[in-house]
Amino acid sequence: MLERFPAGGPRGSWPAEEFAHARRMEGLAAEVVMDLATDTFLVVVRSVDASR
Repeated sequence: MLERFPAGGPRGSWPAEEFAHARRMEGLAAEVVMDLATDTFLVVVRSVDASR
């Protein structure tokens, strides 16, 4: 996980998506997922299993 953002942001504001986009521009495969248990958006980079 790279960063965590509260789900209740201002209308029209997408800070998690903007953060993930900036990381993708840096070459990371960042994506946004929702953590329902904590009501937050998480920006994650999934690891690749090299043993496959």
